[in-house]
Amino acid sequence: MTAQRKLHGKPTSFDIAQLAGVSQPTVSRALRGSPSVNAATRQRIEAIARQLNYTVDRSASNLRSGTTRTLALLLFRDPAPDETVVNPFFLGMLGSMMGACAEHGYDLLVSFQQFSSDWHMDYEDSHRADGLILLGYGDYADYEARLVQLVEQGTHFIRWGSVRPGQPGLTIGCDNVAGGAAAARHLIERGRRRIAFLGSATDHYPEFNDRYRGYAAVLGEHGLTVDPRLQVEAISTEDDGTRAARELLQRGVAFDAIVAASDLIALAAMRVLAGAGLNVPYDVAIVGFDDIPAASLANPPLTTVAQDTALAGRRLVEMLLARIGDRSVASTVLPTQLVIRRSSGEGPN
Repeated sequence: MTAQRKLHGKPTSFDIAQLAGVSQPTVSRALRGSPSVNAATRQRIEAIARQLNYTVDRSASNLRSGTTRTLALLLFRDPAPDETVVNPFFLGMLGSMMGACAEHGYDLLVSFQQFSSDWHMDYEDSHRADGLILLGYGDYADYEARLVQLVEQGTHFIRWGSVRPGQPGLTIGCDNVAGGAAAARHLIERGRRRIAFLGSATDHYPEFNDRYRGYAAVLGEHGLTVDPRLQVEAISTEDDGTRAARELLQRGVAFDAIVAASDLIALAAMRVLAGAGLNVPYDVAIVGFDDIPAASLANPPLTTVAQDTALAGRRLVEMLLARIGDRSVASTVLPTQLVIRRSSGEGPN
């Protein structure tokens, strides 16, 4: 006779405790995934729960613990005519975030945000989530003030962005300086000498500025002039990439390569150059940044600096849960990798 047929009515955590030979609080902790329960005991409890078709009443459990067992992912829309547009780079993190949340017994609430809204007040304060993951933002000068407010009100949060000393809160980001340097170094090794940069070079967009710093440092190391006429401000949208590439051409300054601060900018620039009768990579070599799916599908396929979105998504969840659990955790920089394709003059595609 199975454990289920020995019972009458809906099974409870007390039934599981009796069959497993443990206390009811131990059952509750095991089914929440608490590390305080050893693996063998947790597996025995989970097996009995499955046999009884027992499901945890998440609402009741969360009410008792004072938590929601939910993390809120706030995804800020890039400024664009179509307000539904989201940077595809961030979408690459979503699957690994969902997987990491599931492994830790959490739900992930995904919310698209207008930066001008009161997103910094809405979630943890109203007990809809135990912590916030922040992806995307506009001008960092405005964004930083919101982060300071989150810190002051004790909100648990983590963000993806540029990692610099003294920033408010917890941040994970890639090594943008090294990535920008790798892009410029690769183009110089391909024999290019007049290398433009499309992207912001100010602290209003610190990730792009770090990429510019890496680019400029490598040019200096090779005795090449950093010509301000070859840098055009742009944010990470195709519309802005199109505008920036057209402006670069209109300046009438010779260039034989472009480092773009994002793949969206790079892909837009490739279309503008083709429209102007320039061949990529023979006339102008191009390197992007992010390795979004469209990069490998472009014609020619785009050389780019890849960020590990799967690792990034997992780390964002794990570090936020560590912060929620009052465990020591510090901002982290992840490595980048140059992916060589035909837009820079050589590659497997």
